[in-house]
Amino acid sequence: MTTIAQRIAPHLPLLRRFARTLTGSQRQGDENVASALESLIATPEAFPEAANARAALYKVFLGGIPASDASDVPDENEAGAARSLQGISRGPRLAFLLTAVEGFTTDETAFILDTDVADVLRLVQEADREIADQMATDVLIIEDEPLVAMDLESIVTSLGHRVSGMARTHTEAVAAVEKSRPGLVLADIQLADGSSGLQAVNEILQTDELPVIFITAFPERLLTGARPEPAFLITKPFRVDAVKAIISQVLFFDSRARKPGARSA
Repeated sequence: MTTIAQRIAPHLPLLRRFARTLTGSQRQGDENVASALESLIATPEAFPEAANARAALYKVFLGGIPASDASDVPDENEAGAARSLQGISRGPRLAFLLTAVEGFTTDETAFILDTDVADVLRLVQEADREIADQMATDVLIIEDEPLVAMDLESIVTSLGHRVSGMARTHTEAVAAVEKSRPGLVLADIQLADGSSGLQAVNEILQTDELPVIFITAFPERLLTGARPEPAFLITKPFRVDAVKAIISQVLFFDSRARKPGARSA
């Protein structure tokens, strides 16, 4: 007989990603996941009967987070969280994340949120409207594959943001940030000249604090359990809706995000 631990183990990395995206904080997200697992250990009978163990796990996770804590962003992200709460409400954000980022069907999302499909569709539509009203910014794309870079540019501009530059190497990335001072960076970790996008981002962050979304075909190189890990990570091949959702979440939660032309102190 398969135990609950065996059923949920393959899904824990994705739940950690979801928790971090929801809270905007690696620490808070991991603490919430740990709390959900402790609850399951104490009361295994609370695990929902469902064919989809991953959906059941997410249902338990969200059921253990009070509404007042679901958007709790501690430490450096408090200002960004306050802005996000004014911009998009909890229900639409959850529905959008579950469908667009986590890839759940509307039926699965309805199960997780304990509602019906019609309500899920309504919440996603509401999220689209609220997200469209949020802050626009300049975005730097660090990506060595031209077609992928073009796809990302199309996504960024469709959200109302502006692409301030594109970089294919470590050197180009650092120079582009110095020139344009973007409000957000989308970065691959393996670049054209064999250089590392992660190293480029680390160098950029030494002089300019700004949010970064890593987009990579090698997520295991970043999700190692070691500190620090990225709070925002998209796996290639990516879905357009997933990229849109993460960009919006970063701009909602991260106090370092800034409008076009603004420079950090």
